[in-house]
Parts: sequence; structure tokens; C-alpha cells
Amino acid sequence: MHSTTDHGPDGHSSARHESAAGHAPPGDAAPAACLGYLELLARGAPTAAYEDPAAHIATEGTGHAAEHGKQLALRIRAELEGRRRREAELTALFETVHDLAGLGDLDDVLQAIVQRARRLLGTEVAYMTLNDPERGDTYMRVTEGSVSARFQQLRLGMGEGLGGLVAQTARPYATQDYPRDARFQHTRTIDRGVGEEGLVAILGVPLLLGGREVIGVLYAADRRERVFEPEQIALLRSFAAHAAVAIDSTRLLTETTQALAGLRAVNETIRRASDIHDRLTELVLRGGGVDDVTRALAEVLGGRVEFRDSVRFDDVPAGGAPAGGVPTGGEASGALSEGAPAGSVPSDGVPAAVERSRRDGHAVREGGSWVAAVSAGGELLGALLLHGHPDLDPVDQRTLERAAMVTSLLQLARRSAGEAEQRVRGELLDDLLDAAHRDPHLLRDRAARVGADLDVPHTVLAARLDRAPGAGAPSAAGTPSGAPSGDAAHASTTGAPHDAGQALDEAERQRLWSAAAHLAATRRGLAATRDGGLVLLLPLEAADRGADRGADRGADRGADRGADRGADRTADRAAAGTADRGVAGTADRGAPAPDAADAVSRTARLAAAELGRAVGCPVTVGASAPVPSPATRPGSVADAYPEARRCLDVLSLLGRRGDGAAAEDLGFLGLLLADTRDVTGFVRRVLGPALDYDRRRGTELVATLDAYFESGASPVRAKDVLHVHVNTVAQRLERVGRLLGDDWQAPHRALEIQLALRLHRLTGALGG
Repeated sequence: MHSTTDHGPDGHSSARHESAAGHAPPGDAAPAACLGYLELLARGAPTAAYEDPAAHIATEGTGHAAEHGKQLALRIRAELEGRRRREAELTALFETVHDLAGLGDLDDVLQAIVQRARRLLGTEVAYMTLNDPERGDTYMRVTEGSVSARFQQLRLGMGEGLGGLVAQTARPYATQDYPRDARFQHTRTIDRGVGEEGLVAILGVPLLLGGREVIGVLYAADRRERVFEPEQIALLRSFAAHAAVAIDSTRLLTETTQALAGLRAVNETIRRASDIHDRLTELVLRGGGVDDVTRALAEVLGGRVEFRDSVRFDDVPAGGAPAGGVPTGGEASGALSEGAPAGSVPSDGVPAAVERSRRDGHAVREGGSWVAAVSAGGELLGALLLHGHPDLDPVDQRTLERAAMVTSLLQLARRSAGEAEQRVRGELLDDLLDAAHRDPHLLRDRAARVGADLDVPHTVLAARLDRAPGAGAPSAAGTPSGAPSGDAAHASTTGAPHDAGQALDEAERQRLWSAAAHLAATRRGLAATRDGGLVLLLPLEAADRGADRGADRGADRGADRGADRGADRTADRAAAGTADRGVAGTADRGAPAPDAADAVSRTARLAAAELGRAVGCPVTVGASAPVPSPATRPGSVADAYPEARRCLDVLSLLGRRGDGAAAEDLGFLGLLLADTRDVTGFVRRVLGPALDYDRRRGTELVATLDAYFESGASPVRAKDVLHVHVNTVAQRLERVGRLLGDDWQAPHRALEIQLALRLHRLTGALGG
């Protein structure tokens, strides 16, 4: 026997013993054949090599033993091949599971599962369906290698097709030719989808959780006939078991992540709610205002927060009249200025939303905003509006409602403080009107507590609602809660209106009182109710208003006359350095300035305008002459009040409803109404420019004017009295017209001028 060395496919050399017939003993042939088969095993030779006669010694008497050795060698080879394949599959399986564990997104996990399934079994297509408990079927969730849109959108009822049967029975199924396999329930929809995809051989295994719950089916398929071996089915089942766990874990992770995100959002909402709660509590403790509440709420919730006072919701049926007291939130201005009427009802749907919120006790949505009524004891105090938040979660909604509750507390506290302060103001004004013997020092101290200064010039104003005839009976300002009483006098003047009119009057009186109280507080004055109306004591401004007075009077009596008289009067006063009324040039800070009368008229007009805007109907205001220093002469306020009342009555009789004026604004009627009977002042107001012209130029304009009226307004007869030419009379009267105004011959002006001429003649005023 001789040996040769061959190099096998593994690169190792192995000895192949060859025995020639007759060269080896017959007893050694069988062992030699077995050694040849072992050599093939060691080389990893293919199965065909075992059939090669040259691979072993076949001699007579050794055939049976050699065949048996060959079979054993083939079995050993198959076992080794199976183990190697199993090892490779397990390695791939473990790598797949490891990769799946590193994925956090469910879509990524599902896609990775079908990709690995396709790779493990070497198929053309792999896909997965997931069960839908609500619809009771299983639907295509993810595919790999698919080209048909119809196939990718399939839904399989339980028991339908191969996948439906797997999902229903929780058992794997395989077919080498699905279109012709009668074991499955074919439907037109499924067959069309499978046919469009071109699938033939299909293997489906269930995705099981806990060994019982089927959550879906994992498939591997080819577009040609193929037999899926039991080992391949087992491999895909093992992979499906791990895949089901990965799917469930990812789903749980996703749900946990979402739950944590939800908890974080809730925690943030609770934190914001706690923050606003602490801030609102702090606002209440330190006496903050509505603006502070809206600012804090806007910072916490975002968006824009607005507070609307109850006076803007008068069309909403309420348990009572709108809230009284001092207006809040900047609804009313402290300055006497022009503007849009206060209390106008918004044109949107907010009032109805406010009513719903008050009725239900919760914030309600209105368009893109949220509305929370601010109320207390059934009384509407206003509303909080949150803009820019169409969707509000329950916690933030509760925060808005809590802010509305805090706002109602602040409103009530502010109202109480305002009513208490106004009560003090009203009592002080009552004492000035009724008790002239009060100690000036005590009056100053009481005034200082409410921010008033009774050592500067003031004016007394009398005001009341003054509707035009046919618009309802005129009603004076009533007495709201916390104000001095004046209802008895009011009842005697207004009669007994119908219930509807009475409710309207009450709401208007409430608004008028609120506006008057606010006006007195912001102007550092006093307000009270008396004789069925309002009485205010307001300080006069110290600014020079000589030019303003001329402009104001020009509006009433003609622009040209006003300009001439304003300029002449200002120049005359500047030259003379004294006041005709005897109050200028004094060092007393309580004495009125030379233009105090103009300040009184302006204050009366602006007060009428401001109160009228607040109420929404005319408010007439009569003013007294300046009161130099109410604290020094407490009785001067009581003396000035009747004059203000008379001016108020005359304005109503003259049809000047909604106007404000003092006695000097009423011409000769003012002379009769004024307590001072300032004859000199009246003459100066009517004839001043002509008197000044005569004094400066040595002319006789006033004498010519007197002769003209005494002669029956005839220039011809007047020239005989004056002993001058008629042209001279005409020239002098033309000059008078330029000084006194073009309307000096109008009936009411002519009457005023004749009365001033007679008083000038009788008293000899101003060198007459």
C-alpha cells in the first residue's frame, strides 16, 4: 500500500490511502474504506464525493461494511451541517434581537423586524400585519420588498386567507403555492392583492404575547414555488416570539414616554396654577388692583387678558344695578376731557357670554376668547376676558375662574374703600354746607386725609340729570349705597315713574354718582348728594386763562367780539394791575386769580361733559362764583351753593340741557342770580372794551351809545343830544360795533347793553 497527500477545500493536507487489489490484505479493506469516509468528513467534502468508487476500497467481502460506514459518515455530515446552520441562524437571531432592543421608535422596530425576517429566510418579500381589536381584523402594517400599493393596504378578516387563519388560530401556516391552496379561505380582495404582488409561496407565523395573545402575523414569501422546511418555520417562529416582545416593549415604552410627557405637562400646569395662586394671594394681601391681576394672569397663561367693568354690560339682565363706587381699571379718567361715551355696550357676543358664565359659575368660551364673570352675591362687577387661547385645559380654566374670584374680592374691597372715602368726603362737604362754625384747623385736617386742599380757591357745582322733554321725567342724582341721603327731595321732584323707567333712572343715578365720586377723588375735591341732586366742591386751576375765556365767550357771543374783548380786557388788566372785583393783587394764596371766573366757567362746562359721558344722557351743571378759601371761611361754601342751584335752574329753563355755566355766563340774568350783585363786574363784562377805549383815547363812545338808545336808536336824534354831526354818530357806532361785536344791536344784546349803560350812569362806575 502506498499513500498520497491531497489538499482538501479547507487547505489542510490529508493522507488518502489507496490500496490496490492484491496489494492489501483482504481483512484490511473494510477499515481502509471507513478511513476514506472519515477523511471525506474531515475535508468537508460534498455528498457526491461519497459515491466516488475511488474514495474507498471495494473488495469482495467488504461491500456491506463499507456501505454501512458510508451511511454513518453521511449522517454525521448532515448533523454537522445542521448544527452549523442552526448556529448561524441563532447568531443572526441574537444579533437581530440585540438590534431591536436598541430601537426606541415603534415604526423603526417594525421595519427592522421585517427586514431581518427577509434576510433570515432568504425570501423576496417579508411583511407584517397587526390585529385591530376595534374592527376585529388584521391590517397590513409594514412591508419589505413589496411593490404593490393594493397589497400594502390589505385588511384581512379573522379566518380569511393565510394571514387571517394564522391570526385566528395562533398557529403557523405555510404554502408553496397559495393561489391554488384550497386550505385557505380565498377572498377577492386578498387574492387581487396577492396576485398583484405576485406572491406564490407564503409562510406566516403568529406574533404571540404570553403564549396566548395574538397581536399580529409575521410573513416571509417568494414569488415562486418554494417548500418552507420545518427548521425555517421554527426559525421564523422564534424570531416572531422575540419580535412580539420587542413590539410590546416598544409600545409600552412609547406609552410610558407619552404618559411621562403628559405628567410633565400636568405638572407644569399645576406649577403654573400654584404660581398664579401664590401671586393672586399676594395681590390680595398687599392690596393690589385689577391691573395687577390681569398682568399676572397674562404672564402665567399667555395671551392677552382684559377686564371689562360692569357698566359695559348693562344689557345683561342682572340681579341688581351695575356696581357703584369708584370706577376701576381705567374705565373712567380722572381728567376732565372729551372722549367716547362711557358705558357703551360692546357689539360682540361678550355680554351674553358673561351672563352664561355668571349663571353657570364657570368660565365659558366665546369665539377665540374665554370669558369669566366677576360677580359677588348675584351682582355683576365685571368680567375677565382671555384672548388668544381658543383651547384652554381644565386646570388653566380653573386658574382663570380663580382669578375672577380674586378680582371680585379686590373690586369689593376697592368699592368699600371708595365708599368709605366718599362717605368721609360727603360728610366733610355736608359740614361745609351746614355748619359754618366748624374749626378751620379741623376742616383742614379732615380734608388732608382725603387729599383735598381747602386753602386754594374752589367753586361749588350743582348737577343733575336733565333729559329733554319726551325723553322721560328729569331725574336728579339719587343716593347710592354709602352716599349721603337725598332721596326724599328726589322723590318730591321726580314723581312716581313706571317700574321700567324707575329701574333705568336708578341705573343712571348710580352711574352719575360713581362718576361724580370719581371726579371728586381725582380732582382732589368733595362730592355729596343734596336736594335731589349732586353737589361738588372742586378746586380751580391756577393757570392763566385770559385767552381761553375770550375764545369760550366767542363761541357763545361771536368770534370777533370775543377776540376783541378778550384782548382788550387782558391788556386793561395788565396795565391797571388791579381787579375790578377787588380780589386781584392780594398776597393770600386762597384768593382767586384775576381769571378765576374763567376757570369757574371752564370747570362747570367740562364737569357737565364728563358726567354726561359717564351716564349717557345730559347732565346740567351750575357753578357758583369762586370761593377763595373754604377752610378760612367755612360759611362761604354754604353761601355759594344757592347761587350754583339758581344757575342750574336757569340753564334748564333756557333749554341749555347738558351745559355747564356760572352766573357771569348768563348775562344780566347772572347779575340777578349772583349773591355778590357785582354791578361793576357786570358793567365791565358788557361795556369794558368801549370804556377802555374812551379812557385811553379820550373819546365818547359810551356817551354816544347811551344817547343812541335814549333817542330810540335814532342816529339823527342822537346827534342833536350830542351836538355833533350825524356822520360822527355813525362813525362812533361803527367803532362800538368793532369793540362790542357785530351783534350788539341784537335784542338780547341791546337789552344787556342798555341795562349796563343805566347802571353805569347811576353808579358812576369806572369814571362814568
